[in-house]
Amino acid sequence: MPAELLELRDVGKRYANGTVALEHLSAKVGEHEFVSFLGPSGCGKSTALKMIAGLAPISSGEIRWSTVAGRDPASDTSFVFQEPTLMPWASVFDNVWLPLRLKGVSRADARADVAAALATVGLDQFAEVYPRELSGGMKMRVSIARAMVTRPRLLLMDEPFAALDEITRFKLNNDTLDLWQASRFTTLFVTHSVYEAVYLSTRIVVMAARPGRVVAEIAVDEPYPRSEAFRTSARYNALCVEVSGALQAAGATHG
Repeated sequence: MPAELLELRDVGKRYANGTVALEHLSAKVGEHEFVSFLGPSGCGKSTALKMIAGLAPISSGEIRWSTVAGRDPASDTSFVFQEPTLMPWASVFDNVWLPLRLKGVSRADARADVAAALATVGLDQFAEVYPRELSGGMKMRVSIARAMVTRPRLLLMDEPFAALDEITRFKLNNDTLDLWQASRFTTLFVTHSVYEAVYLSTRIVVMAARPGRVVAEIAVDEPYPRSEAFRTSARYNALCVEVSGALQAAGATHG
């Protein structure tokens, strides 16, 4: 495993109404890994991402980060949600500028970074366009560019392609892998798709039904870049069968 970036140690999440979403969740994530969280609906995958991002408090256990001199882990983390969550009244440029604006960076000073982020997702010609003029796939690209503009060390992605058609989803899978390889960040990716998880990941963490916890970890020891040849290979099929079996077992597992 690569150098450790963060570790979830016996993490639990209990809501005020008594619902236990996560219990004894433990996992390690290394630098430049692409780790997918896979599990039944309601097992706490999205909750785990929100706790890592600092958007939700943990009820027990701890999240430990590796230290980088002068860098706050929270400032090194970006989040891509299932919906693009763009500001409809703002241009593509201003949507991508938002994280830098919140850090006090002026529009003029942010111009080069925003342009670079848009170029990485193939939208450099759409800076002055408004979200209503974009397709669903293009809106998600803007959301990814907004997450990338701060050059994060960790990118959290919560089912970002679930609402897209298969052709667009395959294309954005490939684009995400290209960005991940080029920029060397770590990715934690939540999905319900076995096929997507196997195609993207270096490792798949399978979670049990509520209360969520890790019940299996499966390494996808296949080289990058990945292509359609991998999707149609015997190895890909075998991995999908293995992961599907682990997911079915997880669905039948209860605390």
